[in-house]
Amino acid sequence: MTANLTTGTPWKVIAQFSLPVIGGNLFQLFYTLADTIIVGKTLGAEALAAVGATATIVYFELCFIQGFTGGFGILLGQAFGEKSERKMRDSVAASTVLSILCTLLLTAVLCALVHPILKWMNTPQDIYQRTYDYLFIIFLGSGATVFYNLISNLLRALGDSRTPLYFLIISSLLNVVLDILFIVPLQMDVAGAAWATVLAQLISAVLCIWYAGRKFEVLRITREVFRFRKDAVIRHIRIGFPMGFQMSVMCIGQLAMQAAVNHIGTAAIAGYTAASKVDQLAVLVDNAVGIAVANYVAQNFGAQKWKRIRTGVTSCFLMLSGLNIVMGAVLLLGKSFVVPMFVNNPTAEIISYSDQYLWVIVPFYLFLGALLVYRTAIQSMGNTWAPFVACIIELIARVACASVVASYLGYKAICFATPFAWMTALAWLLPVYFGIEQRKMLKKETVQS
Repeated sequence: MTANLTTGTPWKVIAQFSLPVIGGNLFQLFYTLADTIIVGKTLGAEALAAVGATATIVYFELCFIQGFTGGFGILLGQAFGEKSERKMRDSVAASTVLSILCTLLLTAVLCALVHPILKWMNTPQDIYQRTYDYLFIIFLGSGATVFYNLISNLLRALGDSRTPLYFLIISSLLNVVLDILFIVPLQMDVAGAAWATVLAQLISAVLCIWYAGRKFEVLRITREVFRFRKDAVIRHIRIGFPMGFQMSVMCIGQLAMQAAVNHIGTAAIAGYTAASKVDQLAVLVDNAVGIAVANYVAQNFGAQKWKRIRTGVTSCFLMLSGLNIVMGAVLLLGKSFVVPMFVNNPTAEIISYSDQYLWVIVPFYLFLGALLVYRTAIQSMGNTWAPFVACIIELIARVACASVVASYLGYKAICFATPFAWMTALAWLLPVYFGIEQRKMLKKETVQS
């Protein structure tokens, strides 16, 4: 059942839409935590470091896919807000064709580049082969990630944020079962964890596609899908590719951070991996609210309800700020449990690296929330250049802090690279958002007068 986000109390509408998305993102975190915990507990700290050394690279690919398919969702949401069935069908057709091409290209290029990537990342020799095996298998499964995110974004554009959650719960539980099966009795080492993740994602994608085709006529993949309109494809490339590129550019800075940590050694990688995994709790919750904002703004943009957009975005920022304060407090109070959750009998050095990361990054969660809310609002109003500039700013800030500043101040500077990137990007985006808002409101007043 579709949901109209252009009516009702804005904060209630956004909150109701956000909850299933938050649940879905938490189960995505469950995916990665299951891999990490099972690997660390059964195979040891070196295996944990092998999986952890790939985390940012895998996230790099995921960021591009989420941005690329998220752009398609925005265009479908705008068409839904306009109540234009033709535009909705054109959007689904263009999205499907471009996602197939994206899958083929990503799989071929990324699998071919695994060795160069790991060498650039300063991957330690004692974990190199394990890291290679894990990453190559994950890249082979790129298609499952593309189509799960595509269908999820299209469903959310139509106001259905619950269905992706239901299928993700099923696949997350399956992921845990397969992790244990492949790693313990079958003794497939870290490769088993990778295969478990790929198969679980594939099942989730297939179930979502099956459900979407049965319940939403506009999402059915038929021969008409491949009779796509050229102008629709171009329009989707113009918004999907920049959004994917923007999100992946942000991850390049994180790759620089991971490379700097890898250079320190295995203990630093293990501590950094453990802390960054639990830090993803806040990041994924914030991303979920950002998805809600994107769909809310897209539908109201299509309906030209500018005042409602302003009210919803402000309410969302306030709600997310409260959530970030609570999550930050929980992480800092429970930091002593972080490393033991992943590694048996961890060394004091590993624990120290984990604690330093959390103390540096958690106090800046409010900036993360503001960044995601205002950036997605700008993108959903059709402006892709301003978020792109913000991503370039983030990239420069991360690399400068992780590479240049860290050479003088060490590990803490690497950790501070992320908050520094948030703050610098937000300083650019806030004036842009309020400028767009003011112009839209003035235009509405002029039309009405």
